[in-house]
Amino acid sequence: MTKKQSIQQGDTVALVDEKQRVYLINTNRSTDKFKGVGVFNPKDLIDYEYGSQKTIGSKTFFLLPVAIPDALTGLKRKAQIILPKDSAQIIINCSITPGKTVLEAGVGSGSLTTVLSSIVGETGQVISYDNRQDFIDHAKKNLTTSQLLDRVTLKNKDVTKGISETELDAIILDIPNPWEAIPHAWKALTPGGYLCTYSPLISQVEQSVEEIRKHPFITIKTVELIEREMIVGERGTRPSFNMLGHSGYLTFARKILKTD
Repeated sequence: MTKKQSIQQGDTVALVDEKQRVYLINTNRSTDKFKGVGVFNPKDLIDYEYGSQKTIGSKTFFLLPVAIPDALTGLKRKAQIILPKDSAQIIINCSITPGKTVLEAGVGSGSLTTVLSSIVGETGQVISYDNRQDFIDHAKKNLTTSQLLDRVTLKNKDVTKGISETELDAIILDIPNPWEAIPHAWKALTPGGYLCTYSPLISQVEQSVEEIRKHPFITIKTVELIEREMIVGERGTRPSFNMLGHSGYLTFARKILKTD
């Protein structure tokens, strides 16, 4: 028998309406007018079972625990984000699992930060560098909403000037000039650790790979991911007209020790 779980004080809850729109509401909030939801007291959600429904005003919502897609949907953007299709490849190709310590440079709105901190879990850590304090402040708000801030260390720091941490399991560079950070990344990674660069332009990829090859890295590869949703209807199935095309190129490499 499945154990029933109810909403507790302090929980952030995903409210999903009939059009599948997601709104993240924390039960510590006071009575207010919430965009897309209406005026209500979030404390009224306490003790409802996750998966149940609640009517607020004239709208009915499913009450669900916050999952990664919910957190990304509720993300308030300040900069271009790394999309889920690319984030998933980063997780797999950098072997990011619970307990790992991961550094990302270029926090932006905190999209990838949200995914990484969800994956590494309570025993792992995400360190995020950005040289713009306004991006750090914005990402901090998003991570607070998704209740993941305690797993993240945010630093106003330029990764091309150096990396303070060592023995890192993975480093992801989402910056315009990743080649300038690659020497620092090799020093900061644990042997067998992974490097990933995310670049929108192929010229950036070429310059990054040229620099990667100057250092002891193996299994260097670059991929581009295209995503196309299928619309399944009662009378047939067709591809969505809103295909997710080019977003960026992902380059991966794995650290080895210096060879003779």
